[in-house]
Amino acid sequence: MKRSIWFWLCFIIAIVLAIYFSVRIIMTGTGHGKLSLVRNISISADIKNADLSGLATAATIAPGTHSYSVDLNAMNARVGAIPGVRKSAVRRMPNGNISVEVSLYQAVALWTDGENYFPLSGDGTIVNKPTDTRDAGNIVFRGKLPNDITEITRVARNLIGDLDYLEWIEDRRWNLHTTGGITVMLPETDPISAVTSLITLNKNHNILHKDITVIDMRDSARTYVK
Repeated sequence: MKRSIWFWLCFIIAIVLAIYFSVRIIMTGTGHGKLSLVRNISISADIKNADLSGLATAATIAPGTHSYSVDLNAMNARVGAIPGVRKSAVRRMPNGNISVEVSLYQAVALWTDGENYFPLSGDGTIVNKPTDTRDAGNIVFRGKLPNDITEITRVARNLIGDLDYLEWIEDRRWNLHTTGGITVMLPETDPISAVTSLITLNKNHNILHKDITVIDMRDSARTYVK
């Protein structure tokens, strides 16, 4: 008898809970109840202390919006269009809130059009809004860029005090332009070693401060000075 009572008691409780949760799910799915409202939009990035104000603007929705009425694909498209966003994902959480996760490009240099300076990632992507002032601690590029500027940026930092900007020539090699008006013509193959040799020449002979206009390093066997 006792087993029978416990069986029916548990059965009734299970039915009540099933009805309760079914009603909650139906209410949420049809836009009724607190769980269906977006009360918070969380935004996270893979770079610490990044400026997320642009992302917050792109992900903004009207207060009291029903969670299931939010077009996640449209929101993700807006977030992904923000300069500096490499990848993004927008998710609807079980509590009705929205989660936005982004992977950002990291600036390694600047690109200039002659007036403004645009932060660049290692693959040449513009990652933030431009400014009209140059940061003296950054390498500057002009003109068209190749798909990877990481290595040339890294080695060129050793010339930061004498380097005005770098220019990609005929889609195959680099020219360095110094603050003293010298054009350094680097070879197509192994420009990194050429820059290293230039650094040694400048250290030993102060060549970047001589009264010359061109240093031609395209021939690996010899360097021409004009």
